[in-house]
Amino acid sequence: MRRVTLLALGCYFLSLPFASAQLPEGEKEKFTHADTLRGTITPERAWWNVIYYDIHVTPSYEKKSIKGLNNIRLAALKAGTKLQLDLQEPMNIVSITWNNKTLKYKREGNVFHVSFPKEIKKGSIETLTVQFEGQPRAAVRPPWDGGWIWTKDKQGRPWMSVACQGLGASAWYPCKDHQSDEPDSGASLHITVPDTLVAIGNGRLKEKKDNGNGTTTYTWSVSNPINNYDIIPYIGKYVSFHKDFQGEKGLLDCDYWVLDYNLDIAREQFKQADSMLRCFEYWMGPYPFYEDGYKLVEAPHLGMEHQSAVAYGNHYANGYLGRDLSGTGWGMKWDFIIVHESGHEWFGNNITTNDLADMWVHEGFTNYSETLYTTCQDGVEAGNDYCIGTRKNIRNDKPIIGAYGVNNEGSGDMYYKGGNMLHMIRQILGDSSFRGLLHGLTATFYHKTVTTQQIETYISQYAQKDLSRIFDQYLRTTKIPTLEYKFNSSSMLSYRWTNCVGGFNMPVKAVVAGHPAEWIEPTPEWKTLNFEGEQSFSVDRNFYVTVRQLN
Repeated sequence: MRRVTLLALGCYFLSLPFASAQLPEGEKEKFTHADTLRGTITPERAWWNVIYYDIHVTPSYEKKSIKGLNNIRLAALKAGTKLQLDLQEPMNIVSITWNNKTLKYKREGNVFHVSFPKEIKKGSIETLTVQFEGQPRAAVRPPWDGGWIWTKDKQGRPWMSVACQGLGASAWYPCKDHQSDEPDSGASLHITVPDTLVAIGNGRLKEKKDNGNGTTTYTWSVSNPINNYDIIPYIGKYVSFHKDFQGEKGLLDCDYWVLDYNLDIAREQFKQADSMLRCFEYWMGPYPFYEDGYKLVEAPHLGMEHQSAVAYGNHYANGYLGRDLSGTGWGMKWDFIIVHESGHEWFGNNITTNDLADMWVHEGFTNYSETLYTTCQDGVEAGNDYCIGTRKNIRNDKPIIGAYGVNNEGSGDMYYKGGNMLHMIRQILGDSSFRGLLHGLTATFYHKTVTTQQIETYISQYAQKDLSRIFDQYLRTTKIPTLEYKFNSSSMLSYRWTNCVGGFNMPVKAVVAGHPAEWIEPTPEWKTLNFEGEQSFSVDRNFYVTVRQLN
């Protein structure tokens, strides 16, 4: 028996963006009541919808504490008397008022159960004012082990921000901390800081107010729906520069906020944002937040996809912290954080999953945006090289889709395995059709939250081909399908899929007997193909499969 492997499983670096602990074989993750309260649409969450967050925050760098309030405007989807607010320990709620009345509430870990004195009628619009204070969880290794970041820049001046994806925005402000409910009309962030510092937030600067006491309040606002974990303050000695980008929807305001001593190097490095925006608008459709503008903000951590205020911390160098994650050389020709985190504006911020378990929709598509950018810059084969090179980072430790209802991510393979799955779908559809698919997704689910089923169904319907077995194979199992083949005679080839889900029927492009590549459609049942010439068989390298010859 001869085995030909078309995948490379290499070392897994803890510094990669998907670092997570691996459970012993056969052991299932265990979840708590607290996980359910966080990850489920409980009855106390189901009856109301967030319309707007108006967040005020004042940090104390010396005390490593914050205080503030959140005016939460909500709509009653049905009648209700009690709601769930999330604010993680050790943060605390000081008071909750509604219609000039102080509401009663009871704490249960990271959740507050808030009671109204009377039933809220279906269709009514209400506003809660929630005052909060405390020492928020300090980030240990942001952005992976996140929280509030208290650090200093190279000149010893305070530098603060937050990174809380997965951990949750309720690590620092009270909210309905579930991805399925974004504030429909956006959010405002009022940041009060010493007047020696500058505060940056999402969207556009609406007001800069001198408070007359040595502090200044900066008010930033977004008009579009936004993920809770994307609403982020950046506080430091910032300066900015501006560029206009002529995009598919007209002029896009691009603003770049960096520490004052990095202004010159940032002007040069951030030129890549122009080519990134042009490439992504070509492949994925218009930038989704023209109304709020596009920003890169230097951050005291590697980077995050904070909507309209993308966190940048890649030290003004190409690659990923100076490395090419594909090992091919192509990844050193562009700045990983500019490209990857900005790609999330389309997938992650524009299209957001209802449940953290479906995060592959964020990370798989955004990972693949790296391949698309490489293709834009250096051609199709360069993009293919990059995508295939990333396979060494795939672990196949557990399924990509996590457990639902408990705020649980699946395997970190959602990045590179998810990207390689999309790469195969691109081969099946062809470039033009695949580009149309991406445009269709970002338009159909524009500013929406979704499930993986919605995305999978849309792709199959667009392709006019049932691709469900491909999704089942690569998202829900750790098995890499094996294409077995054998020569029955000098002119007949037999082939089939094994190590696969039932009914697996992914077509692949193959070269038989040295002839030009052709499409074959294997199934778990043997199929035969007549040929003339030498007994040779190979599968196009763009397919993440294993090939095995039987005697």
